[in-house]
Amino acid sequence: MSKPKLFIPGPVDVAPETYAAMAGPGIGHRGKDFEELYASIQPGIRQVVGTTRPVFFSTSSAWGIMEGCIRNLVQKKVLNLCCGAFSDKWYGVSQSCGKEAEKIQVEWGQAIDPESVRAKLAEGGFDTVTLVHNETSTGVLNPLREISEVVKSFDDVLLVVDTVSSLSAMPINYDELEIDVLLAGVQKAIALPPGLAVFVTSDAALERAATQDDRGYYFDFCEFAKNHEKNNTPSTPAIPHLYALQERVESMLAEGLEKRYERHRTNNTMVHQWGERHGFQLLPPAGFRSLSLSCFVTPENLDQAGWIKSIIANHQIAINGGYGKIKGKTFRISNMGNETPDTMREMLDALDCELPKFLT
Repeated sequence: MSKPKLFIPGPVDVAPETYAAMAGPGIGHRGKDFEELYASIQPGIRQVVGTTRPVFFSTSSAWGIMEGCIRNLVQKKVLNLCCGAFSDKWYGVSQSCGKEAEKIQVEWGQAIDPESVRAKLAEGGFDTVTLVHNETSTGVLNPLREISEVVKSFDDVLLVVDTVSSLSAMPINYDELEIDVLLAGVQKAIALPPGLAVFVTSDAALERAATQDDRGYYFDFCEFAKNHEKNNTPSTPAIPHLYALQERVESMLAEGLEKRYERHRTNNTMVHQWGERHGFQLLPPAGFRSLSLSCFVTPENLDQAGWIKSIIANHQIAINGGYGKIKGKTFRISNMGNETPDTMREMLDALDCELPKFLT
């Protein structure tokens, strides 16, 4: 039985070319072949991230690196900026790692106010801040540049940013923003199967990690940096994923990053215009809406569960019925990865075809 095409906020649909790339030859991960593969990905992925620094590859979900940031960097107290399921979870992870943590909590659907970050950091005692750039549970795009400027105005406070659903969908210039750790899983905007994370660290982050006695091993940033010097990874890597990443990065650069960003903006606008035609309200306010997915408030007269099941059954297309505490109260439509205006139009037509059956 065929599976539905995914327009959920992740994992997203994977191109046949990417799956084909994953079938590359088996190679030893401590030999020349792997070193050449590792090195070949670096120039392109650095362009995507907007950095001249090494980009590390972790055989894990993004959460491995998110927890690793807490273990490597927090010596005093971490400030978690919470505005949805994934950013909220970072606060719980900080506590589970035994770190002192405080949070700025805003209502789901709202963005983090940079001035609230300034006020909280001014209380003193913090050495790390965590931010989810594009909160996929709510469709909120947080003001990364403004928050980064605030954090950088405080000495010895490091900024960690999750860009899982924004990296490659919109320009993110790591070097210009002076982020200390930028991380992403590959199953969302980058459009690979789940199982790999990429991340970049600043010199300040590596220096902090080197003084941390309980940073562990698997996600030890110093180990990643040391192995990078040999074009390698600390532990056995997911080689098929790296073949796939090589293929996707080459595809991105062949398309052109600016054209890729414009394609995402066009796709996103199509979804917003579709919602406007039906009178559907977006959860985030204007100015803070994701460019890679859309989160709509579910109208009371819509049988959302029946509608979504009918779209899958009759059109082999899947959207998402909300996440966490707003599950059933919202629905989300992804436009990231490999989608084009043509594929978006096909998906929206399918939604329209089934919608009248489930409105009362």
